[in-house]
Amino acid sequence: MLIVTGATGHVGRTLVEELNRRGAEFRALVRSPRPELPAEQVVGDLDGPLDLRGADKVFLLVPGTGLEHTANVVAAARQAGVRQIVYLSSYAVLGDPIPAMGRWHHAREQLIADSGIAATFLRPTGFMTNAFDWLPTIRAGGYVLDPIGPGRMAPIDPADIAAVAATVLMEDGHEKQAYTLTGPEAFTVAEQVAILGTAIGRALDVRPIATPEEAVRFRYPEGAPAELAAALIEGLTLMRADTIGVRTDVVRRLTGRSPNTFSAWCEENAGQLS
Repeated sequence: MLIVTGATGHVGRTLVEELNRRGAEFRALVRSPRPELPAEQVVGDLDGPLDLRGADKVFLLVPGTGLEHTANVVAAARQAGVRQIVYLSSYAVLGDPIPAMGRWHHAREQLIADSGIAATFLRPTGFMTNAFDWLPTIRAGGYVLDPIGPGRMAPIDPADIAAVAATVLMEDGHEKQAYTLTGPEAFTVAEQVAILGTAIGRALDVRPIATPEEAVRFRYPEGAPAELAAALIEGLTLMRADTIGVRTDVVRRLTGRSPNTFSAWCEENAGQLS
């Protein structure tokens, strides 16, 4: 029996569909019943004590920056005799030194590793679905703001993350492993915008943002919390400096198929992106 948290998000919802397709026995942990979710559901809240009795493995997706949700799941998992936790982490934990965004995930990884429960850590790069964040400026003026200039990243389709998660949940042999998950190609923001424009049949402009501080001010016009602002500035600075982009073959190796391309993803979602 598998338990899936975060089952209504980009990764979790697709994981539910993938597990259904593979005939897995699983339940989705939800705060309140979701009739539209195609899964058996159990009501629970990561904010407090949980009952995971009967679960063998848990897929853990934790929002925010703290450790409380992770600690609650780990405590419930130990009490229930859960054998494995598959945690959706981030490739940011690979930094040296680890940036703030990565430190939050690293602390959760450490808490899970120290629990004595076998763990698998999935460390994806940025999601292709982050392109939806460009919609306000695309719709308002036909442009996308670019805070990282020459920086490159290999974005990944959440469906590929879900396919890997389903594999490591349903197969043995992935315990005590950490997998860095990427898309097949590394792009600048300008290159991604050009691909998106082709998919939606519209010429889009790219407007460079001079500094990470300016990008944070645009995203949070009323001001971001100091800790979050510092983490975003640090992250954008590091992304601008990485002109190669991390790429791995893990998706292909674990699922037996190539990861989705950004071009194909844009075509699949063109109706929502125009």
